[in-house]
Amino acid sequence: MELSLLLIQQICQLFIMIFFGYLLVKTKTLSTEDSKVLSKLLLFVISPCAIITSFTIEYTPDKLMGLGISFLGAFIVHLIFIPLTELLTKIFGFAPIEKATLIYSNSGNLIIPLVGAILGKEWVLYTSGYMVIQTILLWTHAKNLVCNEKKYDLKKIFLNINVIAIAIGLCIFFTQIQMPSILLATIDKVGSMMGSIAMIVIGMLIGEMDLKSIFKEKRTYLICFMRLIVYPLIIIIILKISGLTQLTAEASQILLITLLASSAPAAATITQFAQLYNKHPGYASIMNVMSVIFSIITMPLMVMIYQIL
Repeated sequence: MELSLLLIQQICQLFIMIFFGYLLVKTKTLSTEDSKVLSKLLLFVISPCAIITSFTIEYTPDKLMGLGISFLGAFIVHLIFIPLTELLTKIFGFAPIEKATLIYSNSGNLIIPLVGAILGKEWVLYTSGYMVIQTILLWTHAKNLVCNEKKYDLKKIFLNINVIAIAIGLCIFFTQIQMPSILLATIDKVGSMMGSIAMIVIGMLIGEMDLKSIFKEKRTYLICFMRLIVYPLIIIIILKISGLTQLTAEASQILLITLLASSAPAAATITQFAQLYNKHPGYASIMNVMSVIFSIITMPLMVMIYQIL
């Protein structure tokens, strides 16, 4: 129960950050066009720093095993979510931006600060598995989905700064290379801005909308129900039935982090893709904000169900 209460507090903080972004636009301090600059800063500077920071921990066999479990959990989640979404699209006719919203969660912007706050910094490493798998898929599958591209540009994928950051992070973890303390501290501070900047950008996009329209969009209720309740419940059942939570003494806690990531609100990166490539950014923002609002209730509920079963 204590874990659920901490989750509620952290999610409420993110919602307040969205409100700050909303106020910036409503008071005409900034415009929605200014948010594009912040989106680029987030995607190409802050996010890579957060990824690298998560790997700067001491190497031990137990941590390597735990990291492997986190990768396995993330792989299973996406192996289920992608075909499940394609199947449901035949029933509900989901648009590309809706499909991306269903599949991809705010696993970096939200989960890194959440795990650090409720479990401790030593557990942040195990967010890496989900972040790595999702980052690769975001810049391949998700980007192509949102932008309606049919081919993958392998050069752009492997030269993407976030994919490069993952490679650097893995190299640091396995070789235990010690970066200069001033460089490490700088990267850590830049990466720590990830959650706040992402939420402010979403708030700025909402700033030009009529608030009533957010709650009038009936389609978003279906998307949020699937993303925040149906999909996470499927993952809970699979994790428990498969016996993965019994692999090691820490497996249950590590897979709890996987559950947190898979039950999180819609990925802010999807909104940023929609904005940068002009693919229904307003609708993407509405789905994101609605999912953040409802996640105040649904995420703690999913954690409680996971711990009870």
